[in-house]
Amino acid sequence: MIHEVNDKLFAGKVVFVAGGTSGINLGIAQSFLACGARVAVLSRSSDKVDAAVKTLHDMGGEAIGFAADVREFDAVRDAFAATEAAFGKADVIVSGAAGNFPALAENMSSNAFRSVVDIDLIGTFNVLRSGFDHLNRNGASIVNISAPQSVMPSPMQSHVCAAKAGIDQLTRCLAIEWGPYGTRVNAILPGPIEGTEGMLRLAPTEQHRAAIEQALPLRRYGTKQEVADLALFLSSPSAKYITGAVIPCDGGLCASGGRS
Repeated sequence: MIHEVNDKLFAGKVVFVAGGTSGINLGIAQSFLACGARVAVLSRSSDKVDAAVKTLHDMGGEAIGFAADVREFDAVRDAFAATEAAFGKADVIVSGAAGNFPALAENMSSNAFRSVVDIDLIGTFNVLRSGFDHLNRNGASIVNISAPQSVMPSPMQSHVCAAKAGIDQLTRCLAIEWGPYGTRVNAILPGPIEGTEGMLRLAPTEQHRAAIEQALPLRRYGTKQEVADLALFLSSPSAKYITGAVIPCDGGLCASGGRS
């Protein structure tokens, strides 16, 4: 793990993690903190924010949190402003807030479809656009958390597929627009990851889990740490010539198209 090799890799850096109070995103926040960064996390639930900040403080690092909805641009902008006041401009932004539920399109209301697009795609834009005004732009790294559904059409996931495909294209567009500032923009597509709410919803039984594992070339779920390590790499000097990349961290799921 990167943070075991260099626990000062991000010393003095400020990292803002949207959706950073649980699952993959909390794991990313913890890993940046373990590498010396000061970390801000944001999510809708004040209870989750308080718990995540306590977890980060218990690790011995500096952390603050904000209860805000990524669909509300002004609230996200205010969180970035407060982060800058407390820690300074952000060096790394991780945008990972997401919503998901399995549903056939024919049974889905327009509001249900819109809710996922608003959280995932519009929320990502709100985080990046508001964060850009509070970003230490020269040398900054932005990492969007997308999903394999962005490139793999999936039944009962039309809303997620559409939203995540939008995130991937937004990543590429902003890499082009913001590259001249010295800001890099990349995305990660986490596959089936152990211990996440999303996988508990999509694979609620051992039969579902076994079927998913059989479809993965590596024949296992990934870990939150493996996704965090990729986020650390993409934000490190080792990746300073990488931008506009959309990188699977999925055990080969995208490459295989889900075929065993």
